[in-house]
Amino acid sequence: MGKITKSRVDSQGDDLEQDGIKTLTPEEAAEVKKKLRSLSVWKVVAYQVLVGAILVLLSMWITGNLAVAVSVGYGALSVIVPAAVFARGMSRQVSSVNAGAAVFGFLFWELIKIGLTLVMLTASNWWVKDLSWPAMLVGLVVTMKVYWIALGFNSVFYSKIKLT
Repeated sequence: MGKITKSRVDSQGDDLEQDGIKTLTPEEAAEVKKKLRSLSVWKVVAYQVLVGAILVLLSMWITGNLAVAVSVGYGALSVIVPAAVFARGMSRQVSSVNAGAAVFGFLFWELIKIGLTLVMLTASNWWVKDLSWPAMLVGLVVTMKVYWIALGFNSVFYSKIKLT
């Protein structure tokens, strides 16, 4: 990457070069973008499936109760299925056409995801025999937190990349 040949000043009159801030040229920005990987929504769904399966096995091993394990699994599925529907809807959308359409599509599929989660939680009493609500909520919450874990791992990955 090239060196700064002239000093740039921000809106307050501060010298950005002294603050360690450098405005990138389009070529430099493209080079940085090539080094960074985006986090695929499908990868997050795969992590959720993995965590949900581990939770079911752990709950079965710890409690020895099949009803608890099924409840944990149903809680995990109440996150995984709507997330997969959201991922599918967003991957079919052409987001580069219009920014407004992209935002509308995101909000639409997020609303579908929330609604599907609520329907699954409401129907849990009928679909799961001997439902354990605390176990189901553990499966739901832990699987939902996979978003944050995946984003955390992704940001750690980015912090290890040398951009200059």
